[in-house]
Amino acid sequence: MHVAVLDEPGSLRVEARERPEPAPDEILVNVREIGICGSDVHYYEHGKIGDYVVESPLVLGHESAGEVVEVGENTKFEPGDRVALEPGVPCRRCPHCKRGEYNLCPDVTFMATPPDDGAFAEYVAWPADFAYRLPDSVSLREGALCEPLSVGIHAARRGNVGVGDSVLVTGCGPIGLLAMEAVRAAGATEVFISDVVPEKLQLAESRGADAIIDVRETDLKNAVAELTDGEGVDVVIEASGAEPAIRSTIDAVRRGGTLVFVGLAQNAEIPLDTGKIIDNELDLFGSFRYRNTYPEAIELLADGEVDVEGIVDFELELGEIGDAFERAKEGKTVKGMITT
Repeated sequence: MHVAVLDEPGSLRVEARERPEPAPDEILVNVREIGICGSDVHYYEHGKIGDYVVESPLVLGHESAGEVVEVGENTKFEPGDRVALEPGVPCRRCPHCKRGEYNLCPDVTFMATPPDDGAFAEYVAWPADFAYRLPDSVSLREGALCEPLSVGIHAARRGNVGVGDSVLVTGCGPIGLLAMEAVRAAGATEVFISDVVPEKLQLAESRGADAIIDVRETDLKNAVAELTDGEGVDVVIEASGAEPAIRSTIDAVRRGGTLVFVGLAQNAEIPLDTGKIIDNELDLFGSFRYRNTYPEAIELLADGEVDVEGIVDFELELGEIGDAFERAKEGKTVKGMITT
């Protein structure tokens, strides 16, 4: 089979490897659609993310879906099943896993996180427990994009978004756009979104944002105050990782409101006004990946409640992965896909 390998920053090549054999509890999947995530691009450009460093050739990619071609004896799948793959497999033994917080497992195997290979490959053997059948109405591309949609669903859950809530999402990347879909599906009636890239804001508006805020031209606090009669929104989901946006969240949320931090800032330590947090009795939540979200993501897609394919800018084949990553680096690009 062919796989795309990152040797060093800026160097992706396609090589031949032996096709894996599924273990008794695994399925072998012919991967057909893989999304290019911002983390993939970061590894491509810098060779590391925080403490995770690419020290040996690594296969990137963790947003994937495909067709089952072989099954282990202890699985309930059949060849021909179309599946989405959840890319994180926890240990299932640690205190976090036993509490149901498996996304916090310290011993998780996560696709494309060093040293674990990812899904830019023609075939992947994967634990059947973390594969999900797709109904006929859900495409393989949609199946692959269950991964970023899951990030949005988990953020909405962390923020306890419900019917009638007003929500501000900061950042119009894939996570921000799909968080906007997730909070709408959860019942939010007013959804605003901010960014600095006009093309991304226009895309958000076309996808149903009630208001877009270009923070190059407009102060976020004043814009939200005007939209909410001075109240602020019920929930802010910070999906940009931009330091100014992170600092502004406290001024955009109402008293007694909720902040959910999803985006990773370049500098992890950012000053926040604890006086405002205490005086306004704000709830602050981190949101890390997701847990138990794939069934809901697939159901939302099957019911036509969310649109994930609309964020895709381009599609290229595995052999063109170098060109695809160069295109994914462009500031106007939201999402690129690789096909095999």
